[in-house]
Amino acid sequence: MAVKPKISFENLEVAFASKTDAKLRKMYLIFATLNNNLISGLGVGLANLAFKLKLPIKGIMKKTMFGHFCGGETIDETILACQKLADYGVQAILDLSVEGKGDEESFEKTTEEIYQTMLKSAETDYMPFGVFKTTGLGDFHIMEKIQAGQKLTQAEEQAFDRVKERVDRLCKAAHDLGIRVMVDAEESWFQDVIDDLAYEAMEKYNKERCVVYNTYQMYRHDSLARLMKAHQVAQEKGYLFGAKPVRGAYMEKERERAEEMGYPDPIQPNKAATDRDYDAAIRFCVEKGIYLVCASHNEKSNLELTELMEEFGLDPQDRRVFFSQLYGMSDNISFNLAKAGYNVVKYVPYGPVEKVMPYLTRRAAENTSIAGQSSREFELVKREMKRRKGD
Repeated sequence: MAVKPKISFENLEVAFASKTDAKLRKMYLIFATLNNNLISGLGVGLANLAFKLKLPIKGIMKKTMFGHFCGGETIDETILACQKLADYGVQAILDLSVEGKGDEESFEKTTEEIYQTMLKSAETDYMPFGVFKTTGLGDFHIMEKIQAGQKLTQAEEQAFDRVKERVDRLCKAAHDLGIRVMVDAEESWFQDVIDDLAYEAMEKYNKERCVVYNTYQMYRHDSLARLMKAHQVAQEKGYLFGAKPVRGAYMEKERERAEEMGYPDPIQPNKAATDRDYDAAIRFCVEKGIYLVCASHNEKSNLELTELMEEFGLDPQDRRVFFSQLYGMSDNISFNLAKAGYNVVKYVPYGPVEKVMPYLTRRAAENTSIAGQSSREFELVKREMKRRKGD
């Protein structure tokens, strides 16, 4: 029987080692706010309104929500936050979290900006991944038409050719620069198109090493089967397969659309089913030697992966396995895993404060809706403050 790795996510001294007393007090206020649904919703709503009215609240945001959940407004600012993580063995991913205008100019601008993040990442030994959302590179309406089997106009075909070129440019850059790149998952009604682009890139660039990773949202009841099928195809075609299972981010929108349009709900019947498939996906990836990024804030899932690695004889430093959390969340998981020698990467979002508001709005909603997420973070911060007072 495998020996369980000695790791605890309750070690708060390690979890908050990078936080000064002042930073900890600031975290206390942020999570106290997020822990109150009414105040949290009101605060985010007022911040969005203030930006629309062009009120001078950027400074306040940088010192509160933005400062906690984002690394900075620019690549260079954000790299400073990434360096601080690296001091504690936590690696980072520069994550452009700006939603563009949805025109060709913004798609080109986004592609170039992500390319710059990859150039900067390749200059370090603590930023091993790039990441992009395909909808940042092209019009999702065209992807929607393709998945629905509708005929594209000539202009749409040309636009989609540009999407393919942008995806290829970023995946080729990761290959040539010696880093990796993750393709984010999006809504089910055009996810098949994104999958096909990711697999095309894998076939091209994952020959000698795993460069391109695709993302699987396990709240979809078909995701485990999709992941298994994709791995089978990769084996048949002779390329390495990279997977990032996540629980998912678009559940409410998915359910509403399915109901409105009268097609079967693609979402799992309950959270237990999502957890079951998530854990099954992680086990499948380890068993099959798939290149894995375990993106989760769930303590049980992360702990079980350390046990799986032990069971299958994988060293904590084996580069086939990465653990991943978001910047500003679940530091008790990230820092304790890193301290124990595992490969850990934090997604570090960045962008101009006013343009990152949609991201921050989602983080606020996530922290108040994920079962006890903000309560858990809040309790950990309170316990660490108490521990320090007792020292």
